[in-house]
This record gives sequence, structure tokens and C-alpha cells, in this order.
Amino acid sequence: MSNAVVIKGTTYGFSVFIDEQADFTVICKELGEKFRESSKFFGDAKMAISFDGRPLSDEQQRQLLDIIAENSEVHIVCVIEHNTETEELHRRSLEDRLQVLEGATGQFYKGNLRSGQVLETETSIIIIGDVNQGATVTSKGNIIVLGALLGNVYAGAGGNQDAFIVALELDPVQIRIADTIARAPDREGKMPWKRSKEKTKEPKIAFRSGENIFIEPVSRTVLNDIKL
Repeated sequence: MSNAVVIKGTTYGFSVFIDEQADFTVICKELGEKFRESSKFFGDAKMAISFDGRPLSDEQQRQLLDIIAENSEVHIVCVIEHNTETEELHRRSLEDRLQVLEGATGQFYKGNLRSGQVLETETSIIIIGDVNQGATVTSKGNIIVLGALLGNVYAGAGGNQDAFIVALELDPVQIRIADTIARAPDREGKMPWKRSKEKTKEPKIAFRSGENIFIEPVSRTVLNDIKL
């Protein structure tokens, strides 16, 4: 096998050196062979990649990425421009992309959270149960509670101002989205929401608008305005 393609790995990605004089058909064939032979070694890692040695058009980059996908289980999450590749840039680009991917996914927690319990997660979370007073839930993404949310809740802990909170019964002691905090009022009119004497148990959503947090009944109109 020739060295029209040379693959170098770092902690956070691959640097693929391509011979400037080699025919592109030869490059495609050799790239596929090398990734196929190394598929067990690479596994299903999520990596960044850079192409070096020769300029590539967007179409050529897509072809090479397709070849990698067809011949390995590696997940290429971002492509680093050839003139900026360093291990640190690979790390930052990979972590930024993974944070976006994690924000679009989530996890489940089944059970009630009692006073004093703390649940923290890097992703959005769906809780099947109640969050009682004295319990705390913190997420870098969104929080959905299929039950009563009566404790403290913090969504968008990574600074995501578009994060939201939904619960079948939403009556928290303290609620926070990104850097905006609101607490349950001692008297009506003190905060953007209020506790009524006769609680109506209906699904509600909390979201940030401007510098305030608002809680409204879940409706098609409100959901259409939410940024996912």
C-alpha cells in the first residue's frame, strides 16, 4: 500500500495527511482501506478530523467523510481547517460539538426526589416522579418533570438562556434558568408567577424572556415559540 494517505491520531481527533500529487481516486481507495483495517482499533469513538497536505473542495471532503463512515464505526463530529489544527483546537472543537449534541438529547430518572436530595446532569432530563420541597434538580439542558415540581430547579446551568422547564404540577420554591433566578413570592404580585390558594394541577412551562422567568400553561402556541 502506498502512502498517499497518512493518518495521525491525537487525543481528540485525527489528522489525515494527503499526498498533493496523488490521484483523488487513489486517495479514496487508500483512505477506505486504512480505516477498514484500523476499525477495531478506533472503535466507535467520537472524534474531530483535519485534512492536510492539499486543498480539498467541499464535495471532496464529503466524499472522504462518507468513505470513513462506510469503513469504520468512527463518528466524525467536526472538521478542523487544515491551517488551524493543533491538539488544543481539536479538543475545543470536539467538546463544543459534543455539548451541542448532548443538549439535543437527554436522560431519564425514575423516582421521587425527597427533601435534601440533589440531582445534577450534563444533559436535558426527564424525571418520572415528584420533586418535593427541599430537593434540587440542576441541568445544563431542559428539565421535564412528569409529576409535581415543588423544590428548587435550575435549567440551562451551562448558560443556555433558551432552556425551559415543564412539569405536570409546576410550583417550585426557587427556579433558575441560566443566570436568571426567581423565587416563590410571599405575597401575590411579587414575582412573574404566584401561588394560588386553590392550585390547579395542569401542565405548565417555565421559560426565560428578557430578564424575567414566566410560567404559563402548556399550549401549542407556547411550545411553537420554544427554541429547541
